[in-house]
Amino acid sequence: MPRFPPYIPPQTMAVTLATTISGHPLPGAPTETSGNSTLADAPPVTPSASHFAPYLAYVALGANLGEPIAQLRRAFDALARIDHSRLLRTSSLYRSAPIGVHGQPDFINAVAALATALAPEALLNALLSIETEFGRRRDYPNAPRTLDLDLLMVDDRVLDTPRLQLPHPRLHLRAFVIMPLLEIAPDCRIPGRGLAAAWRPAVQMQAIERLPPAEKME
Repeated sequence: MPRFPPYIPPQTMAVTLATTISGHPLPGAPTETSGNSTLADAPPVTPSASHFAPYLAYVALGANLGEPIAQLRRAFDALARIDHSRLLRTSSLYRSAPIGVHGQPDFINAVAALATALAPEALLNALLSIETEFGRRRDYPNAPRTLDLDLLMVDDRVLDTPRLQLPHPRLHLRAFVIMPLLEIAPDCRIPGRGLAAAWRPAVQMQAIERLPPAEKME
């Protein structure tokens, strides 16, 4: 499968594209330069101790209710407004069939890369707030959704708490995550699982379609 060039939407052009995080190249950058979590009882969103050595985080986006293409486009804008964070890159949009359920519309998916000074659980809180803003409901497991934001990885952090697992435990088994992730970070590694690209064969039979740029920005 060809390697697609990274796409930076016009609404993020005003944001400087960082190619390094803490002095290290952003995976895929030119060398010359949540499942069922809720906000109840969650700690407030606060920056980590250091604002000068931000984390590199990857977030998966998905929607299959309302107008998913427009919603993901708006969600990119919402990610760009997270405090103490900067949106670095966004993938193309992808259309995928729901996994493990029947009778639901196809999903529109993407992955975004952020530099953030927020600790992982604080970033999770920010993502859950955006989901709520978009009308996300959790009526039952695997319910259709207006917006789903999953925190995939934060640097090489490994966490296993009641609210958050890092890396996301199923990211390497989902084409709608692996393909857009490899588009914007072809050399990235999944902590404990090696190169993300090595998992492409495991998802190659899952139905997924990369949307053309014109449809992406409609």
